[in-house]
Amino acid sequence: MVVVNVRSAHRRRCVLLLLSITGIIIYRHFSGQAEKVKISRKHGLKVNSSQFMLGGEPFRILGGSLHYFRVPRAYWKDRMLKMKACGLNTLTTYVPWNLHEPERGNFQFSAGLDLETFLQQAADVGLWVILHPGPYVSSDLDLGGLPSWLLKDRKMKLRTMYAGFTQAVDAFLDKLIPKMIPLQFKKGGPIIAMQVEHEYGSFAVDKQYMSFLKEALESRGISELLITSDSHEGLKNGGVSGVLRTLNLRKINHEDIKYLESVQPNSPVLITEYWTGRFDGWGDLHHVLPVEDMVGVVREVLRRGMSINLHMFHGGTNFGFMSGAVAKPSYKALISSYDYDAPLSEAGEYTPKYHLLRELFSRYSSDPLPEMPALRWKESYEAAIMYRHLSLWDALPFTKEPFKSRSPVNMENLPINNKNGQAYGYTLYETTITTGGFLKSGNNIRDRALVFVNRGFIGTFDYKNKELAVSDGKEARTLSLLLENCGRVHSGYAMDNQRKGIVGDVLLNNMPLRDFTIYSLDMTQSFIDSLYRAPWRSLPQKPIFPAFLQGRLFVDGYPSDTFVKMPSWSKGVIFINSQNVGRYWHVGPQQALYIPGPFLNSGINQVIVFEEEESDFKLQFENSPDLGMSVDIQ
Repeated sequence: MVVVNVRSAHRRRCVLLLLSITGIIIYRHFSGQAEKVKISRKHGLKVNSSQFMLGGEPFRILGGSLHYFRVPRAYWKDRMLKMKACGLNTLTTYVPWNLHEPERGNFQFSAGLDLETFLQQAADVGLWVILHPGPYVSSDLDLGGLPSWLLKDRKMKLRTMYAGFTQAVDAFLDKLIPKMIPLQFKKGGPIIAMQVEHEYGSFAVDKQYMSFLKEALESRGISELLITSDSHEGLKNGGVSGVLRTLNLRKINHEDIKYLESVQPNSPVLITEYWTGRFDGWGDLHHVLPVEDMVGVVREVLRRGMSINLHMFHGGTNFGFMSGAVAKPSYKALISSYDYDAPLSEAGEYTPKYHLLRELFSRYSSDPLPEMPALRWKESYEAAIMYRHLSLWDALPFTKEPFKSRSPVNMENLPINNKNGQAYGYTLYETTITTGGFLKSGNNIRDRALVFVNRGFIGTFDYKNKELAVSDGKEARTLSLLLENCGRVHSGYAMDNQRKGIVGDVLLNNMPLRDFTIYSLDMTQSFIDSLYRAPWRSLPQKPIFPAFLQGRLFVDGYPSDTFVKMPSWSKGVIFINSQNVGRYWHVGPQQALYIPGPFLNSGINQVIVFEEEESDFKLQFENSPDLGMSVDIQ
């Protein structure tokens, strides 16, 4: 059983409630006298006039967002303890459907996706949980966390009552929600609220959809408080009857608060997402929110008696290919780091934001805050020198069986992965040409393509470059297009059109190319493992690109966190011990990838890099991050 203190003084009444499996014991202080009170699990989080009640007692949510899928499992509790030491009492997290159901009917809830263990660890630390089960979560993830196999259906209408979508949602919730039922507050668990979808008010194309999701949760046994969350532009259209509306914002907009109070009178105000920073896109600068701006807003929120959740409190990392993209004003993919300029850095370091928040939140705690956990050592390791080379072409025998098609087929509709198509990575399209001329993409390249004739590089297609010259030649030659899915758009009306690969005709002299052989290069762990059997060669003086390059990182003793820097590499993906740790690209802003210690072994670590264009064949491992030149968020 856990014992906590609660104090009432002047205009401030602050309650810190910690989890107990069978009940909660609190101490209320009146004029220095302590009164022992036991409250039951019969009453979950409720709205009472202008304040929340939990277990029948006044409660203010002081929360922070932490995403289990962006943090190594070994570090979950470390990040939670740092939240607790900052003065927070609640953790919020999303549930990414695309990671939990990578193929239709194939559900993953183990290892780094063991949501039940993550939530139990939050309970052990003494944090309540607000869960965002989706099905759409945005979270700056590929397709907003929706699985790409939904797009196999050419008529698919995401986030609507379209039968193909709602049937898939029902199947996912049938697996997810039973796991969450015993973790609800009234069942003895940490979940005090669940969010219905995410910022639907700014999308709002189907009036029945939110009611469907509310019913989907309640009919499966969810009995805790339900909330919606919307930013300024979606606040009016985002509500659903019987569900508490909450706000997402970076700056306090008094008109939004007045509107919320008018449509939802006698209710507390919860800022479900107070944005402490922002994501970064490739080719941008690193976005930072000045610490004084952030603390000023949090101070004002607390002064007004409102509840708040810091999004993000700890951002983490977009390992693998999970990062999304934005469509406006033009397509831009997001970087591997999800540092977010959050109070706790990507590698779990304390920032000035953390220290100032801790001082501020300490004023709202009846007891001294827990001591701040010690930081983990960051190590600079000896550089890994690439010593073996495998060209892309020599790696093709280790891909899935190539598919032949008269016309190009997009990734999602390839007949692979148990007919679920290809979700991430690269796809190689090859055909035969017998003439030169002008090659036109017709804006049908999603998102970027390296183009080769007889394996000689001739140029790049992307959203800006849509035409290439092909040299004359009457003999039959192989035209190859290596397509990369750089990340599906994670929000907005463009989501239904996020199919990747070649999505229409590519023209040579205004004639569509035909008769393709298509190779899937989704870069899964099993594929990378298979490459160890490939015919690697010693690194030649002038290696062919694209290529896989292999090296070794030696770790002496217990592995520590580190950062890999690649100043003279172009663009590609890094795998350490066959695990995809993310993309790199010389356009920045990110100049170093975070490598958590749990990803490393004591002794020899195998490093494989897929490089598209050029490199200096050396990886530097240093003890500090480099997220590039920064710019203040306006």
